[in-house]
Amino acid sequence: MQAAPGRLYGLGVGPGDPELLTLKALRLLRQVPVIAYPAPEHGESFARSIVADWIAGHQREIAIRFPMRPGPPPVSIYDAAAAGLAAELDGGQDVALLCQGDPLFYGSSINVFGRLAGQYRVEIVPGVSSLTACAAAAMVPLVSRDESLSVIPAPLAEGEIAARLATAETAAIVKLGRHLEKVRRTLGRLGLLDCAVYVEHATLPSQQVMPLAHVDTGEAPYFSTALVYRRGLDMHAVG
Repeated sequence: MQAAPGRLYGLGVGPGDPELLTLKALRLLRQVPVIAYPAPEHGESFARSIVADWIAGHQREIAIRFPMRPGPPPVSIYDAAAAGLAAELDGGQDVALLCQGDPLFYGSSINVFGRLAGQYRVEIVPGVSSLTACAAAAMVPLVSRDESLSVIPAPLAEGEIAARLATAETAAIVKLGRHLEKVRRTLGRLGLLDCAVYVEHATLPSQQVMPLAHVDTGEAPYFSTALVYRRGLDMHAVG
């Protein structure tokens, strides 16, 4: 008699601080026989490193290797990842797919879930997102009362970023990386540079928080964000 298919868990492991892992994610991490995670072509997985102390060692591990270059990864990577996880699920094995931050907030594994959700049981376990982690690190509220929040990816064209900022009360510009100068230039042209706070590596020992105008480099780490407040910001409280 063939075993029932396993269940795929999308585990949000948070932005970097291992203590921000939820109790549910920790329980499932210890329980499943197979753990999968995104990883660069060469080197260690950041998602795995967050929970490394809680991986018991008896589980099978699957690294999903992504190229670290501009632009979306090839479709073939998602196809292969989904096929590999499907083979485990078909064998009756539950699988935990680790996701940095929250699985459904710009998660690298969203396209894997999409390929498997119609055929297998999939459960998403939310995690602390980079967005809320950055606000906590800067000690400024994202939004309050009736304010709205816009999330803007930095890889967008300069004109598109400017258009979205034009109608935003508060904005989080994510994935700064090599787009830092473009974002800073756009904010300066809109008169918003002094209303922006820069957060790098939120919750990690290498965390940095400062006014964006004070950042003295032309390129930022990928895990960096600018929070922009049209209402203004008390820069004495930042950095």
